[in-house]
Amino acid sequence: MRRVRARSERGAPVTAWLSRKRMSVKVKICGITNFEDALAAVEAGADALGFMFYEKSPRNVPVKVAADIIRQLPPFVAKVGVFVNATDESVRRAIGECGIDTLQFHGDETPAFCRQFSPLKIYKVFRMENLQSLRALPGYRTDAWLLDSFVEGKPGGTGAKFNWDLAVEGKKLGRPIILAGGLTQENVADAVRKVRPFAVDVSSGVESAPGKKDHAKVRKFIAAAKAPSETVRK
Repeated sequence: MRRVRARSERGAPVTAWLSRKRMSVKVKICGITNFEDALAAVEAGADALGFMFYEKSPRNVPVKVAADIIRQLPPFVAKVGVFVNATDESVRRAIGECGIDTLQFHGDETPAFCRQFSPLKIYKVFRMENLQSLRALPGYRTDAWLLDSFVEGKPGGTGAKFNWDLAVEGKKLGRPIILAGGLTQENVADAVRKVRPFAVDVSSGVESAPGKKDHAKVRKFIAAAKAPSETVRK
């Protein structure tokens, strides 16, 4: 029997339509500290929310507060716990009490440390200074690599931008790339067009103050991030 190729209403193959849909970049809004900001991000189209479990961060959120926010979120939004050189006990506590489904490691965590939390999704963060910064990536067989800016003494959330050519090179190493570092509503569309990342991650770029999101900036950022990928064709 000859296989009949499914087609959309306009006559284009359904498979082609699906491939275009899959290309839409994901957006993660990080540094969520309250439910109002979480809700605004979800309503604006965020695919993931990040909760900072790092006491030195101005966006640090207590486990109990994060748990209360997460309980009120819809199931289709990824809940990402962000850690910096945390103990495995503290990570497991956050998993158990908050219901986070994704872990993001910003510190000096080893590949073995990251692997122990499988089957949760794992993102490992690498701070990009130069081409040498890419050498560590292949050692981490995590679900994605998050590339952030290198600022001496700071693990992230600096608002600094790095050379996106490094992210383009990082994509060649075989894992989904999440692009972070200095992204704003003004430059995120250019970043998506140049790098074609799996996702973009923003914190300070959509804030009115550390830990407080500007809801208008959140809406504009998400719209700008997703606009280029909606026109991509294979």
